Amino acid sequence: MKLASKYGEVVQESLNALLEDESFLPNFKEEERKKAFTSLESILSTPNQIQKSFLRVPLENGKVLRIPAFRVQHNNAVGPYKGGIRFHETVREDEVINLATLMTLKNTLHDVPFGGGKGGVVINPREFTEKELHTISKKYVHNFSDILGPDKDIPAPDVGTGEREMDWMMGEYKSIHPGRPYRGSFTGKSQVNGGSLGRREATGKGVYYTLRYMLHNFVNENEEWFKKNENRFAKTALNHTNRQLTVGIQGFGNVGSVAALESYTCNYLDTKVVAVSDRNVTLYNEEGLDIKALIEFTSQHEGDLPTTDEALSQSNIKAEIQDREDVLYLDTDVLILAALEEQIREDNVDKVKARMIVEGANGPVTLEADRKLSDDGVLIIPDILANAGGVIVSYFEWLQGRETQFYSEEEVFTMLFKKMKETMDNIYPQFFSDPFPLRQNCYIHSVMKLSNILYRHGKLY
Repeated sequence: MKLASKYGEVVQESLNALLEDESFLPNFKEEERKKAFTSLESILSTPNQIQKSFLRVPLENGKVLRIPAFRVQHNNAVGPYKGGIRFHETVREDEVINLATLMTLKNTLHDVPFGGGKGGVVINPREFTEKELHTISKKYVHNFSDILGPDKDIPAPDVGTGEREMDWMMGEYKSIHPGRPYRGSFTGKSQVNGGSLGRREATGKGVYYTLRYMLHNFVNENEEWFKKNENRFAKTALNHTNRQLTVGIQGFGNVGSVAALESYTCNYLDTKVVAVSDRNVTLYNEEGLDIKALIEFTSQHEGDLPTTDEALSQSNIKAEIQDREDVLYLDTDVLILAALEEQIREDNVDKVKARMIVEGANGPVTLEADRKLSDDGVLIIPDILANAGGVIVSYFEWLQGRETQFYSEEEVFTMLFKKMKETMDNIYPQFFSDPFPLRQNCYIHSVMKLSNILYRHGKLY
């Protein structure tokens, strides 16, 4: 059976590797083992539910739109469905299925007790007024209210949404379900509505932390072993340790700007951010960009980076203006991808010069490009590992809402780093000892955990 999603091929390879490992699910032998793995393929290849609706939205100009919207619930063996709601014009049903599948595997990998879900609305939010976006948010909850809830399916922000939309949606959920618990129905809310401190910064901090922990902690603590290690990825990691690293960052929203600031202020790695980009432009300075000044600029200009020499000069920012995609091809040591899917593909992978890539977005490197880069020894820290900070802190927010006790920002980040460290300590030793790329290694761990849970639930018979 061929798995349907874009992540399916990697999952299939993971299942094939586990099939040969007789210590995994040892109770199944020969034909029974093949049947059990056929069950796993079937379960992982399809979501439990796909919900689609057309939101009826009256506009302020008097027109009425019918806007496609989705909610996909992939698997809830580990816990309630969990995943963001994306407002973007490129949203498609198959994309939402892919992202819901990734959420299942990501939560399992990090031992977060949630399943995988995802939602999307096919709009460009910049083309709608605040009142219209409020209506769209309320309509989304109204149309999917039967399947959402603190113990059923818990949405969060994604591309094009933030704490404002989550506040609106939680308010609508509360109105539809009077008397029921509602604080845990959505995460990524504002603090006054029960949101967690640190949630906005969580994904970006986690993205940078995976890089920092690998190079500063793991490699340095095992330096002699790394020097003797012939693994191609171990050599790449060692070559990026104990020297200054140049960093390029695609995307300067919540994830990219936070990862940039972490790099700019880091006391553990000597990192210099030489390039950042957004939907309009790449800014480059080989001496290093003033990240704090750029963040200040974007906060005053609807999230956009400066696009003219005049704007740069007025903000006292020194940078060269380049095309928005140039950030992908600059000669940097590290490239952090924090924009959208499929940015590095078969048609442009040969132009990529960075030897380490960190996936802050979901699926920014296609499978074909991943294989090409990995064969060449490029070390990719994949989305399933790198960008889990958001859902981990969403879990903390969900807990805080249930307990009505709230953590300080310092406590949140301490718990976040502890959680991600546990995953990396479980993953990195094996990864640097076997030939699989890090993405494959993470998938094997995740599929193994999920398969054991499904087996114990009696789902493989």
